[in-house]
Amino acid sequence: MSLVYLLVVLLTLAALASFYRLLAGPSRADRVIALDLLFALGVLLCICAALASGNVAFLDVAIGLSLVGFVATIAWARLIDRLINDEEGK
Repeated sequence: MSLVYLLVVLLTLAALASFYRLLAGPSRADRVIALDLLFALGVLLCICAALASGNVAFLDVAIGLSLVGFVATIAWARLIDRLINDEEGK
């Protein structure tokens, strides 16, 4: 078994744990962190796919996924901040 395939198995286990935290919560911040971790794990899985197949197109996917993940994390953080400020203002 190659090191890349071992990394894929470990990353998949980490993604399952992160997906559980995304669904279970308990707070909004936990869900945002889990979503950000899922994006990071997706980028790492794309890199592993590029290493295993020798196809550099997976690296382009990893770059795009990292940009989307960054923007999504910022958007969710701003939404949570807005919701907390609205709850404090009432």
